[in-house]
Amino acid sequence: MKKKVKILFAEDEPSLGQIVKESLESRDFHVIYAKNGQEALELYHRDTPNILVLDVMMPQKDGFSLAQEIRKENKYVPIVFLTAKSQTKDVIEGFSVGGNDYLKKPFSIEELIVRINALLNRQVMRLDTENITLGKYTFNATKQHLTFNGDLIPLTHRESSLLYHLCQKRNEILDRSYILNKLWKNDDYFSARSMDVFISKLRKKLCHDKSIEILNVRGYGYKLTC
Repeated sequence: MKKKVKILFAEDEPSLGQIVKESLESRDFHVIYAKNGQEALELYHRDTPNILVLDVMMPQKDGFSLAQEIRKENKYVPIVFLTAKSQTKDVIEGFSVGGNDYLKKPFSIEELIVRINALLNRQVMRLDTENITLGKYTFNATKQHLTFNGDLIPLTHRESSLLYHLCQKRNEILDRSYILNKLWKNDDYFSARSMDVFISKLRKKLCHDKSIEILNVRGYGYKLTC
């Protein structure tokens, strides 16, 4: 029997909450319903949902604060915000605290389900590419480690992020300015020197397989060859 998708749904308005909960359950979702942000956080830890649908304006803990807390321990669980707010700054804040999508009230259940399924499909695609083979190494970007001959080689978050982007451009040039702005948020001299240090660290951790090289392409960026 197919396992139901588990949705943590947080909404402090009882009538809307019950309608959405019942509508999602009628579409074969398993819904964990919370009436405020603090309850939602407790249920998140208890039930490990597949996706979160969070009202922004809630008592005890608002949706944005809740998302920030969850993102400290889980960077990947999809989060959809529901809100009556329509100002651009509110939408920007929602994405900046870790939201994946933003649905303005009033909304249709059909639209919410389309958004949920799109995020879940994206999640499946990400999980399918978690383990990346690099010569004799296996790289897991989510767990932030390399495996070589059964031995685990831990990576820092920055090392893992940098290696992931190099893998996405394997045997091609990874543009120096692009990756500096992506990971360091600027491409000044000090950030560039910092990136060079992290490249050196990755080279050392990949040194057991001589077929793997991270080449410095002067004036352009780096190239991972394998």
